[in-house]
Amino acid sequence: MHLDFTHIELFFLQALALLTAACFFVPLFKKLGLGTVLGYLIAGVVINWIYSGQFADHPQELLHFSEFGVVLFLFVIGLELNPSTLWQMRKDIFGLGLLQMAVTGLVLTALSLAFGMTWQSALVIGMGMALSSTAIVMSSLDENGERMSAHGRKAFGILLFQDLAIVPLLLMVTLLAPSAESMTMQQSLVSVGIAATAVILLILIGKFALDPLFNWLAKSKSHEIMTACALAIVIAAAMLMDIAGMSYAMGAFIAGVMLAESNYRHEMEANIEPFKGLFLGLFFMAVGLSVDLSVVQSQWLTIILIAPLVMLIKALALYLAARLTGHCHNTSVLTAMALPQLGEFGFVLFTAASAAFLLDGPLASLLIAITSMTMVLSPLFSMITPLLLHKDQEMNIEENFDDALGKVLIIGFGRFGQIVSQPLFADGMSITILDNDAKRVQEAKKFGFRVHFGDGCRRDILRAAGINNVQAVIVATDKPSVTTTIIDTIIAEKPKVAIYARSYDRRHSIEMYAKDIEYSVRETFESALHLSQVALRGLGVTEDDAIAHVDDIRKRDRQRLREQVDGDMQSGKELLLNKPVEPELLKQHKSVI
Repeated sequence: MHLDFTHIELFFLQALALLTAACFFVPLFKKLGLGTVLGYLIAGVVINWIYSGQFADHPQELLHFSEFGVVLFLFVIGLELNPSTLWQMRKDIFGLGLLQMAVTGLVLTALSLAFGMTWQSALVIGMGMALSSTAIVMSSLDENGERMSAHGRKAFGILLFQDLAIVPLLLMVTLLAPSAESMTMQQSLVSVGIAATAVILLILIGKFALDPLFNWLAKSKSHEIMTACALAIVIAAAMLMDIAGMSYAMGAFIAGVMLAESNYRHEMEANIEPFKGLFLGLFFMAVGLSVDLSVVQSQWLTIILIAPLVMLIKALALYLAARLTGHCHNTSVLTAMALPQLGEFGFVLFTAASAAFLLDGPLASLLIAITSMTMVLSPLFSMITPLLLHKDQEMNIEENFDDALGKVLIIGFGRFGQIVSQPLFADGMSITILDNDAKRVQEAKKFGFRVHFGDGCRRDILRAAGINNVQAVIVATDKPSVTTTIIDTIIAEKPKVAIYARSYDRRHSIEMYAKDIEYSVRETFESALHLSQVALRGLGVTEDDAIAHVDDIRKRDRQRLREQVDGDMQSGKELLLNKPVEPELLKQHKSVI
């Protein structure tokens, strides 16, 4: 029986094949601990193999279309970074990022020269291989809850610089091309000026136009219109940057940053999230689909040898750059092992170089195949990372307080502090968390919490954590002496700040009361009252009476504390209820005749 599919039927069959492969490989690789990214990549490679490399007439077009997932991904990341936070990251972006590109690019250029390339081709190959995959690295950091860790911020800063470097790298390809004599210095400066103007224009639009636009749309009470507008903004920003010669992803990222302080940030993030996940998965599968299987078949040995070699060289160069900028061994290793793969913008650069006759067609195909292979190998590099870490440095965390910009500072993130943080996060408050237990900091990271490592008893740590900018401090440490010391240090540094504290027992509560802080609560007091209230209800007492009894105990307790501050532990003992309260009898008055 011969099946003759129409165009639309063939399209649905291809979509079904992609979805089926994704549904099989992604959960499998997630279960094996290899991550979802590798699952999507292998799914694409398998479908490519099943279709004998003929899944699409133009696989590169599918790859470019699916890059919309990377665009949405960068937009969501931008929403979580306001301009002040980005400014705090300037050393990572323009310091470590620039050094990484220079060291890695020059080393890989030298390697290309050793393989007999011309210096022009070698420079393009070296700088193209210095780029890493924003989508893979940030997805991996998100999965592991490491985006706001020390190495997560370093990796993100490097990736941002690489995205910015796309403009001069594409300009370099134009200048190095055989027909480059037609490109004058004046034209080069004009290209850079257009890019800068586009960035400034996007910033101005984001600052003055977007919030009024969303205010107007919100009045329609139409959820789908808000989603459509958010997508339109992402696409418009990406296209503007593309017209200016920059990357789509950079435009989306800048748009996200400009909306980071918008009242509609959370709604936009929720609206974009489903599209981001689907398109990002499609992008990774498109990478697998774009692999030229004929090149892999004819040069498989070269690919297998070159791909891990390039990744090893990149990791060593990244480690060297991180160490030169003063980072400890563990942070340097984690940063280096996060970024050894080649990036999606390498596809763009190598394709442009091929079109400009700097690279011949077979070489460009080989480079794209090597790029894809490094993406496949990336999760394996992450798996061997723990073997390279110094165990004796696990308790000596390198801390960076550049992102400590919360208006509430929580000191102590044990069982008490974790619960305290939840309603604050639910209300959308920006919170800085400080804890001096390195193991707890690492554990919290696995659950997506950014906890700064530091001793709240030290004034320099409190200053670094933003004590002079916060509106309130919550001290949730579990040792009375430590809590008292922290409060004394806070009062000495910023006397007017509101302090809410966890006290250990009654004596500690009296001490807190004497310091005239905003509020303190014994760690077992409210939970015990709540349990008593529930027990009363279970024993048949009405809800109103149970609440009244508990409120009465709270009032008695506060009054006793006030008396005990001026007296001793025996003060106010008459306020304690040590036997059942008996209803008062009505007095009978003799009638006067």
